[in-house]
This record gives sequence, structure tokens and C-alpha cells, in this order.
Amino acid sequence: MSDNEKINVVLAIDFDESLVQRIKDVSPRLNVVQHFPDVPQSAWATTEILYTVRHYPNPDEVPHLRWIQLNSAGLERVLEQRIVQAEDVAITSASGMHATQIANYCVMMMLAFNYRLPRMIDLQKKHTWADNRYEIFSPTDMHKQTLGLVGYGSIARELARLAHAMGMKVLATKRDAMKTAENETDYSPEGTGDPDGTIPERIYPGEALAGMASECDYLVVTVPLTDQTRHMVNERVLESMKKNAVLINIARGGVVDEKALITALSQKKIRGAALDVFEEEPLPATSPLWQMDNVIISPHVSGNTDNYHEKAVDLFIANLNRYLEKKPLYNQLNRDAGY
Repeated sequence: MSDNEKINVVLAIDFDESLVQRIKDVSPRLNVVQHFPDVPQSAWATTEILYTVRHYPNPDEVPHLRWIQLNSAGLERVLEQRIVQAEDVAITSASGMHATQIANYCVMMMLAFNYRLPRMIDLQKKHTWADNRYEIFSPTDMHKQTLGLVGYGSIARELARLAHAMGMKVLATKRDAMKTAENETDYSPEGTGDPDGTIPERIYPGEALAGMASECDYLVVTVPLTDQTRHMVNERVLESMKKNAVLINIARGGVVDEKALITALSQKKIRGAALDVFEEEPLPATSPLWQMDNVIISPHVSGNTDNYHEKAVDLFIANLNRYLEKKPLYNQLNRDAGY
């Protein structure tokens, strides 16, 4: 590809005109076309870059395709597609663009449990002013509590920054516990997170998760779902947690052994859980989780925001510039690791 050759970009998403124009303005070399909700078969033959939500062409349809940018952080759906077999096609996720929103969600859930927000709402519904309100509502100062992060990517690093500002002790697990700095190709909005990895008082290898969990008041799951992380939070980890500890899962439902979690919650082995993701989604109406008074459920929305598309375009433009400059792309799929 010469430095003057046109690059055909297909946007298979409903970006508004102003966002499409921002993408076009990146370079005169970009020939940007938008196809939504359907991509015509004729478009695939010349596509070099594809931004997609759910459209995945077969390898033989896209002879010039070199890069697919996803609109979400999760890679499970694309890993099931034949296009992954084309190793000359880079696949990049939207990881990192959700970091601030999801970190805020986790802070909300920690405070909700600490200040007994569900109990307040229950009393409000009953029109009841509790006589023993000072016993019921007796939160522990946040600076006396410990946050444990399962994984230390962009979301965990931003949550660590917020927790540290509240004076909390922060611990984390990481696949390579010796490498604390953020990878140069991990996308994070400027001014967020913990790029150098200096906030956690200790970073544990993944195998030591149960040991770390035993020290935590809040255990937040942030790792991607892979064969290695499936049911990483299992009965052993849940048994190691403090009785007053809270589990927060914003990663993927399969990282937590849901049956073991239901048992731990029903037997009050842990204080509670805030769950945004589940092994089966939507969460079946028959799930015991719906009925538990020590569980807060949200419908996989922790990363959502009213300017989602704007944030997505920020990331895409950052990656387009790297592509044009022939630099490694942000958030590129490691096919061997599965994320």
C-alpha cells in the first residue's frame, strides 16, 4: 500500500453525520462510506477497514480487508466468526473507552452496599422510618476498606485511581504480576487510570486470587472471558472471601461460577453481590438471583453512556491515525491468548 493510495472504510453502524464527518476528516486518503443496518454484498470487495457491530464477512468476500474495529470490548462474538482465521486481518476491540463509566458504576455499587441503599429504598416503599436506623445505617469509612481487582486493565486502573482518591487500600491480580506498567497498545482516555501501575499496594499473580480475595471488602471482576478465566471466581475463591465482602462483576458472567455464587449468597457466606453480567443473558426469570435481598442486578449496562458513539469515534480516530502511520493498533486481538 502506497502512502497516497485510497483506503476504503466501511462503517457498519448508525453513527450520525457529524461523527462520520469527523472520521472523514482524519485524512484525505480515507474513502469512508456508511452502510446500516445492512451492508450490500458489493461493498465487501474493496473494503480495507471495517467498523462493525454485528457484520462479519467471510474471508473470501473481503480480499482487501486488513482491519476490523469492533464497537464493544468483548471479543466472544467475533472469535466465533470465520474472519478470525484470516491472520492478516487485525481485529481491535473498544476496550478502554468504557473505563471511566464502568469505574463510576463500581464506585456506585460499593457505596450502595456500604450505605445500605437497597434497605433505604425498601423502607421508603413501606413508608417506614426505622426506629433502629442508627444500627441499620452504620457504614464503615471507605478509607478503612480494601478493594481487590481481578485483572488490572483499563477499567481496573481507573477504578483503582478513584478508590485511591477515597483513601482505600487497593490490591490487584494480573497475569504477569511483574509487569505493572500499562501496555503502550492498551487504549485509555488521557488523564485516566494508573498507567505506571503504582497504586496497588500489591499485585498478585492470577493463581493467588483466593489469597487476595481473603483481604478484600470488595472484589471487582474485570478480566476478559477466555478458556483460562472461565469460572476463575469459583467456590474456593468465594469461600476465601470475608463474610462482609461484596462481589462486583462487570466483566463477563462466565468468569464467575454462578451456581457457587448463588450458594454463597443464599448461605450468607458473603455480604452480597452487584452483578451486571451473567452466564446466560438476559438473566432467566427463574434465576434465584432475582429474589435475593443481598444482590443488586443491572441488565449489562455498566459501560453505557449517553455519548457512547462519541467515545467510540475518539478511539477509532486514534487507531486510524496509528494505521496511517503504520504503528501497532490499540487493543489488537491476540489470537493465542483469546483476547
